[in-house]
Amino acid sequence: MHRMAIIDAVLHEPRSARSLSPRGNEKDIPATVDVEADSWAATLTPRLAQFVAVARQEHVTRAAHQLDMPQSTLSRSMARLEHDLGVALFARHGRTVSLTAAGRAFLASVERALYEVDRAAETLREDADPASGKIAFGFLHTMGSETVPELIRAFRADHPRVRFQLVQNYGEAMLERLRDGGLDLCLTSPVPDAPDLVARRLDEQKLRLVVPDDHRLAGRKRVRLAEASAELFVTLEPGYGLRRITDALCAEAGFAPKVAFEGEDPETLRGLVAAGLGVALLPPPAVPRPGIVELTVTAPRAVREIGVAWLDGHPDTPPVAAFKRFLLSRRGQLLHR
Repeated sequence: MHRMAIIDAVLHEPRSARSLSPRGNEKDIPATVDVEADSWAATLTPRLAQFVAVARQEHVTRAAHQLDMPQSTLSRSMARLEHDLGVALFARHGRTVSLTAAGRAFLASVERALYEVDRAAETLREDADPASGKIAFGFLHTMGSETVPELIRAFRADHPRVRFQLVQNYGEAMLERLRDGGLDLCLTSPVPDAPDLVARRLDEQKLRLVVPDDHRLAGRKRVRLAEASAELFVTLEPGYGLRRITDALCAEAGFAPKVAFEGEDPETLRGLVAAGLGVALLPPPAVPRPGIVELTVTAPRAVREIGVAWLDGHPDTPPVAAFKRFLLSRRGQLLHR
């Protein structure tokens, strides 16, 4: 679309379609903005704040004083703005000015745009503040009841004002959010090995064979995983790290598990086991659950590694850097024993 056609569309669309208060509907804002060298954004942006100052003061000299710039420079800037747009924004009355109808329509959009820029900049500064910034932190569902609350409590003993945006999900989903910029750090398992990520092993967690309390193995304390080769298994869905570990351990024990049910939450799997619908390989529960027995697996060595991952080359804000150092200092002490 030709530039003049774009401006005409902006200035003549219904006010309800373009007016947005600071708390308005952000879905009216386009997902992307053209900022190439010859775009309207690149051409007009340096003069928008000047335009707003003149529009509010209705006097070029007073606006120039407010902006701490020569009055002649500001006058030329406004004349150039009108020339570029091909629209008269001001009616001149000696030393004073008033907005034309086109100028009033343009002012509403410009004030909205400048407010959004100010708000975005302030949010960025707040999130990066060393004392009160924000950390977007992801973690596995199985770590949400004890491990993560304890980590945050310990970290905030020295950083009481730091804010957390917490995301619980399975490993692959969190790694994608890292790549998309939606997370700063995540605790995950298995520890990822990818060229675009940095990952550090923090701890390992024993996995147990969980059986119903009336199961033939329930009277045992220890078991070889091969002894469950004929059992039906309840597992997490494909794509979950614990599912991959389960499949790998069963393969090491010489069998492929017969999967009866798949779920998204380990505690749901425990409920299925308690109902006699299968057995499962799971990390220890936060709270013991009736109706099941959890057996130590002696062979193969049934553990999952827990690690922290972040995007390689991604600069850290001060609060993220501090939390990363804190997590790395907890190597071998991340989990309750």
